[in-house]
Amino acid sequence: MIQFLAATLMALQGGFPGTPTGSRPTVEIAWNRLYDEPEIHAHFARLEAAWPELLRHVDIGSSVEGRALRVYVLSDPSTGTDQDKPLMWIDGNVHGNEVQGGEAVLYAAWYLLENRAEPQVKELLDGAVFHLMPLVNPDGRAHWFQRAHDSSSSRTGVQPTDEDRDGRLDEDPPNDLDGDGHITQMRKHVPGRGTHRQDPDDPRVLVPVPANDVGRRGDWVLLGEEGLDDDGDGRVNEDDVGGYDMNRAWPSLWEPEHVQRGAGPYPLYWPEARAIGEHLLGLSNLAGLQSFHNAGGMILRGPGAEPFGEYEREDVRVFDELGRSGERMLPFYRYMVIWKDLYTVWGGFATWGYEGLGVISFTNEMWNSEQLTGRPREGQAALGGPGGSQKERLALDDRLLFGAGFHDWKPYDHPLYGAIEIGGFRKDTGRVPPSFMIEEMVARNALFALEHARNMPAVVIDPPEVTDLGGGVKAVDVVFRNLRSIPTRTARAASKRIGSPDVFTIEGQGLSVLAGGFRRDRWRPEALELAEREPERLVSERGIGSRGELRVRWLVTGSARSAVVRCVAEKARDAQLTFDL
Repeated sequence: MIQFLAATLMALQGGFPGTPTGSRPTVEIAWNRLYDEPEIHAHFARLEAAWPELLRHVDIGSSVEGRALRVYVLSDPSTGTDQDKPLMWIDGNVHGNEVQGGEAVLYAAWYLLENRAEPQVKELLDGAVFHLMPLVNPDGRAHWFQRAHDSSSSRTGVQPTDEDRDGRLDEDPPNDLDGDGHITQMRKHVPGRGTHRQDPDDPRVLVPVPANDVGRRGDWVLLGEEGLDDDGDGRVNEDDVGGYDMNRAWPSLWEPEHVQRGAGPYPLYWPEARAIGEHLLGLSNLAGLQSFHNAGGMILRGPGAEPFGEYEREDVRVFDELGRSGERMLPFYRYMVIWKDLYTVWGGFATWGYEGLGVISFTNEMWNSEQLTGRPREGQAALGGPGGSQKERLALDDRLLFGAGFHDWKPYDHPLYGAIEIGGFRKDTGRVPPSFMIEEMVARNALFALEHARNMPAVVIDPPEVTDLGGGVKAVDVVFRNLRSIPTRTARAASKRIGSPDVFTIEGQGLSVLAGGFRRDRWRPEALELAEREPERLVSERGIGSRGELRVRWLVTGSARSAVVRCVAEKARDAQLTFDL
């Protein structure tokens, strides 16, 4: 028996590529639960300890409450410096309650490290660097875990704001009246004087009484979320904690508070957004951007608002290819344009990623009800996180969670409303999946981000063709190819001159370059866009397109027996080739 166990252990390989036998992870992480802010960093610390040569962290700033804004850098220094490789940015938990984004970022790091020996993963790690920020909003996440909330509260950071404009800050948030750790709903029984009645099949559910001309009324009224009139102004729960939105604070199509609530007084005003903006602006090799939110099952790209107009046609083709690939990888998710298919967002992060930085950028809204039911829903209801009617949600909760997701109605004596009942769904239902579906959600989304990274530009050089033109002059024809779908420079970057153009050079001992230029026609080598100066150093603002090629011809002379051609691009690894003349 001992020999059998020993043989079994020896047969197990490191890593965990997704197949269920013959391998085991070096660092075990339970993916059937969600982790608070210290636990997320503790898991990353375990990964750093296991792979110190590949993973490290940098703190780029502090949140309003002083928590670290931590970015984890995943890169293999044996294959080049961080600046030599295209860089993929992945973040999550921009909104405090949209917690599973943090786990998706953690999963991406874990997956890459565990499976670094797998050929495709090794190729990705050899040629790319990752900046991973699991918690953009650590304060909001901490409050959501530690305090009573519903599924949608604690979205904001915690810097006090005057949401009701009464000169006081955060003075009337919801209250956990029954002390169960969740903000649920209040209802009151008013026989014959209400707006709702109990569903005959499930008394936990209230259904509206339809308009009628005989005066029939219901027996219940809904009073909203648990809470008191803390400030005595006659309103309940009108000024919650915080009130700003870090996904409305970016320079692209930013609008002030009266247009876009939560935007702040000017772009990048909030400390978290400013720290990230300064960090990203310092990454000239940033080539891909992914942000994780919840919920609704969406793969979103800009524009965020109609006035921007259309994105560059060449870039839309790249967005479409990756977005449709995502639909195949993420069942029941939809690839969508933010303003056209969802709603208008001014000052969004992913829109700034493309519009301001010139980088292909996506936002995923993780999780939707269709994944739980296994069937698609029709219309706008499919886009909501909880999805479905309350009756349908309760039926699934009863069967799949034995009722654990819903707190049954119970009496409470309210100082304003008198005798009421309190009950409803917990904060960790609706916008996040049940525990048994968390790993599938974070794995699929993380692997979509890695698919995005796999499509960052990679340049190769075909063997040059050397033609003797007589009189000591030779023509050198070189084809530079981009093997990936993301161009070395997006059309947006080229049109707005964001970042540096690509540079193509030739040099050699004793080599003199008489002329050089980009070929307009592969069949007519004489059709050249000749450089006016420095023909040995050709500059291209447009770079090399999606799975495209760029043809160059140099006319050279001299005693050189060999030469080197190079492509230097911000968003791709430098490529060079030595050849005989």
